[in-house]
Amino acid sequence: MAEQVSPLLIKRYASRRLYNTETSDYVTLEDIAGFIREGREVQIVDLKSGDDLTRQYLLQIIAEHESRGENVLPINVLSDLVRSYMVPGGGVMPQFLQSSFDMLRESQSKMMENMTSMNPMAQMPGFEAMKSQQEAFLKAMTGGFGTGWPGAGEARDGEASDGEEDLSAIKRQLAELQDKLSKMK
Repeated sequence: MAEQVSPLLIKRYASRRLYNTETSDYVTLEDIAGFIREGREVQIVDLKSGDDLTRQYLLQIIAEHESRGENVLPINVLSDLVRSYMVPGGGVMPQFLQSSFDMLRESQSKMMENMTSMNPMAQMPGFEAMKSQQEAFLKAMTGGFGTGWPGAGEARDGEASDGEEDLSAIKRQLAELQDKLSKMK
């Protein structure tokens, strides 16, 4: 059975600074968003009271990304979320969202398995590199909820962002594979 990794514990001090207990340094909301994109669970607690503040900070991360124009959630979804808060007991929205994200993760995993098992190109040299690029691309587009979305990882000082480099590498590898396939005909 797989070992369950404990969440990264972040403590909020009275000064509202956030402290990473694993690395013994202060972190920002963007750092926390990066941990989550990498697949790490986080738990944010108030140092003095011990209250769990995780939900509050995750919502703040989403709000900041939305306010910067990184619109992932359409207006109608946001409206439905607001309506779900008005329904006594929260309605069915929380269960629906959880089920939807579970199905998304499961289908992403199955898609990667199927691509590997059914692909006759799996024996070709360089296939593993292409597979890892595809996995990174799919994770960024569906699982990361941030790394592959418009505006995320924007280039700094004229340099290409990691996402753009990954996409360029994928395009280059796809072109190489198409060239190899056309020569096989």
